[in-house]
Amino acid sequence: MSAVRPARAPRAAAVGGAGGAALVAAGILLSRLFGLVRNRLLGHYLGTSDAGDAFNAALRIPNVLQNLFGEGVLSASFIPAYSRLLAQGDDEEAGRVAGAIGTLLALTSAVLVLLGVLLTPYAVALIAPGFHGEKRELTIRLVQVMFPGVGLLVLSAWSLGVLNSHRRFFLPYVSPVAMNVVMISALVGFGPSLGGDAAGQARLAMILAWASVIGSAAQLVVQLPTVWRCDRKLRLALAPSNANVRGVLAQFGPVFVGRGVVQISSYVDNVLASLVSSGAVAVLSYAQVITMLPVSLFGMAVSAAELPAMSGTVGTQDEVARVLRQRLSDGLHRIAFYVVPSSMAFLAIGDIVGATLYQTGQFGRDEVVWMWSVLAGSAVGLLAGTLGRLYASTWYALRNTRTPLKFALLRVTLTLGLGWLAALWLPRAVGVDARWGVAGLTASAGIAAWVECVLLRRSLVPHIGDVGVDRPYQVKLWGAALAAAVVALGVKLVLGVERPLFLGLVALPLYGVTYLAATASLGIAEVGALAGRLKRLTGAR
Repeated sequence: MSAVRPARAPRAAAVGGAGGAALVAAGILLSRLFGLVRNRLLGHYLGTSDAGDAFNAALRIPNVLQNLFGEGVLSASFIPAYSRLLAQGDDEEAGRVAGAIGTLLALTSAVLVLLGVLLTPYAVALIAPGFHGEKRELTIRLVQVMFPGVGLLVLSAWSLGVLNSHRRFFLPYVSPVAMNVVMISALVGFGPSLGGDAAGQARLAMILAWASVIGSAAQLVVQLPTVWRCDRKLRLALAPSNANVRGVLAQFGPVFVGRGVVQISSYVDNVLASLVSSGAVAVLSYAQVITMLPVSLFGMAVSAAELPAMSGTVGTQDEVARVLRQRLSDGLHRIAFYVVPSSMAFLAIGDIVGATLYQTGQFGRDEVVWMWSVLAGSAVGLLAGTLGRLYASTWYALRNTRTPLKFALLRVTLTLGLGWLAALWLPRAVGVDARWGVAGLTASAGIAAWVECVLLRRSLVPHIGDVGVDRPYQVKLWGAALAAAVVALGVKLVLGVERPLFLGLVALPLYGVTYLAATASLGIAEVGALAGRLKRLTGAR
């Protein structure tokens, strides 16, 4: 029986598994930190005002389309095919495929931008039916300004696919820093003079919309030189008769629908939030920036690093299954190690997290507590959502895109039904303020994520065996996270909440240190692995 041959990355060091995930996580961390700075300034100047609602609703459209193309179509159809050609050493064919897909995406995005600008009034009616009058008109204008940036973000996603396949993980995930720097500069430059009244806030939102387009261009430009260096055989030209290109395109349909269905969940959240109360869309958006940190840093990082490695593994069916089983198990346990304490933090000390990041200017203590409820609701399905990404990536590596699509459809159906009940019906039924329905919205989405995750896991059993996170391992993680939360709550009791930034600077590091100490004492191997990766990243000996 021949040995399994791992994927080869021509002209690039083969980085995969934990090493690749660490590079992805490092890039995402820098990007998200700049994103948090941007959102803290947004909260300071726009808060939960009508302009804040409108801008956050408008920004969702380019974000959804970037995620759809970047994490969906390209991750599930282009990267597996491109990585396999690189693993087989067929650089000429790999360059043809990458160039053809890039050309197709450029043409598609041009049409998408044109249609988007023309159809914006109808799109806004779908994503924010609760907006009326001046708020709705502002949202329409903001979306029309932002739409050209969508095409640039689609091409940026293609660059990410090329670079990931060549095991260049850091650059594509740190490139959004360029966009955030442009938007932060706009906020710093114009915020102090425009953030005081409704008219000024609307003008500031428009300036930020233009800044997002300029930032989208910057995000693409910083990647292109490395793309050309990685694949010198790349030629931008349509190749409709190429068998490999046709194979990628054959996967486009189900993957596009599948990822589109998942992205509909974001639209559903936005639609329902716009019907909950004024300011609900803004609070949901601010909270989602926080909840996306662990999802991106750990779920996306591990999945992005594992997909090209899984896709490039060749050998007999049993050998490939054994490698996939091992990589999946390792990735799931790494994800759980980081996401479990994130879930506990959102649930138990979400007000400390939210106040540290956002409590300033127009965003006061009441808004922090409101956002805490949203974070607590998100904690319900945070682990399931991140684990589900890796299960779906395993299916993509097996060249199966229809199974994840089927379960994604079920997830969105559940999200819609449960979200309506929890966000709109339940608050009225129990007699609480309607604005708390946003917390029910995120909690119900978490329940749907668990259903999808369980189904994805079970569907893989006939192909590679049952792979999950060991129950004793999970018990240790949750116990360690609970101990850390008790320490942080003790700090909150002593210091109070009057100085939110100081409280966060004391309580949150203690939370992390306590969790690491507790997991180390329980013999969790990931603690040592984390220390080793940090030493390598910092160059320590």
